[in-house]
Parts: sequence; structure tokens; C-alpha cells
Amino acid sequence: MSAAHVKVFQLTLAVPGFFGVFLLEASQQTFAVETSVYELKLPDNARVQRFDFEHNGIEKWKTVEGKWTVEEMAGAPSGKRVLVQRATTNQYNVIIAPGGPYTGVDISVRFKPISGREDASGGIVFRFSDGKYYLVRANALEDNFRFYHFDQKRYQLASAAVKPPALGQWHTLRVVAVADLIQAYLNGQLLLDRRDSRFSSGQIGLWTKSDSVTAFDDLEVRFYESK
Repeated sequence: MSAAHVKVFQLTLAVPGFFGVFLLEASQQTFAVETSVYELKLPDNARVQRFDFEHNGIEKWKTVEGKWTVEEMAGAPSGKRVLVQRATTNQYNVIIAPGGPYTGVDISVRFKPISGREDASGGIVFRFSDGKYYLVRANALEDNFRFYHFDQKRYQLASAAVKPPALGQWHTLRVVAVADLIQAYLNGQLLLDRRDSRFSSGQIGLWTKSDSVTAFDDLEVRFYESK
């Protein structure tokens, strides 16, 4: 696959049920692609909700599975307090943030895989409703970055090869979902670009697997709430 120089362009995507339009943009840089590459964006006036764990706990959050606690941690991205998942015997660990349901979202979070022998991962859950959800996750023990949907079981939708995010270091996950368009980033790099329409709205949350002990901070959600 040869590299193609992608010029700046902008187009509007009308999405039923939203107040306004969403912009698809591409920055002026070189991508290793054969066709035009775009960056999915919510409009600049989208609402924003931030969770930095510095001033608030997780009393209003919903723990689906896992041992989630707010702790002080040296080197936290902002302030001193972070959210840590410490259960090591569950298949999956999920916690759901207050707010929503959301339809169009731009979600980002810092995560640090601390330990794990079977798994050392962190993920973003989105469009969570009635136990069903989408998931994007990275794993410090594997050289892949993956997108799943969960409905009783976990089903892989897409995967990208990556250098595993290092244990003991902070990394950034980001997901943008508008209608059936979904893009996912690891450390600022767009790696997954997928269309899937099985889940249209829901809440957002965080995820780990198996014996992963993982810290999270600076969770931010830009969104349009469904009505």
C-alpha cells in the first residue's frame, strides 16, 4: 500500500436526531493509504464532561464488575488522584460513568497498565445499554489495538497492529463515534476506522480484563445527548 498525500478537505454529515452537523476533516499530512483519509469530529459547540478524580469520587458511577477505587498516585497526569481497577479474578471489569445516554461522542482517557501476567489492558466502553456495549482496548502484553462489541460474549470487529503500550507508563485512548461511523486512536494515532450500526446510543465507561491492574485519569467526553 503506497503513501498518498491527503489535502485538507471538509464535508458535512447530516445525522438524524442531532442538533447540527458533524464535520469530517483531514489534516494536511501524509498517510499510508490508497484513498482519502478523514478525521471524524464532533462540532466545536458539543457539550463537554470531564472526570479527573481530583475533586470527586465514583459514588455516582455504576460498577458492573471489578474493584474500582480512587487513589493517590505519584506522577498522575493531573493532580494526585486517579481511578484504579484492582480486581484480578474476573473475566472482565467494567465501570459506567454517570451521564448519558449519548449518541455522538468523542471520548478520551489516560490509562496506565500497572501489572498483569495474563492481561494488562485498559479500554473505553461506549454505547453501553442493558449490558451491551462497544469496547476499544489496548493491551501492554499484546501487539494489537482492538474494537469489540459485547452482547453476552465479546466479539471482535476490528484490529490494528501496534507496539504494545509500555507497562508503568501513561498512554492515551480516544474513541469518536457518530451514527455508525467509529474511529479509535492510541497515543494520538488513528488506528481503527469502522462502520457498525448495532448499538446507536448508551452510556460510557472504562474496562479492564482478567488480572489487569490499571489506572485511569483525565476522562473527557464531548457529546450530544439523545432525547
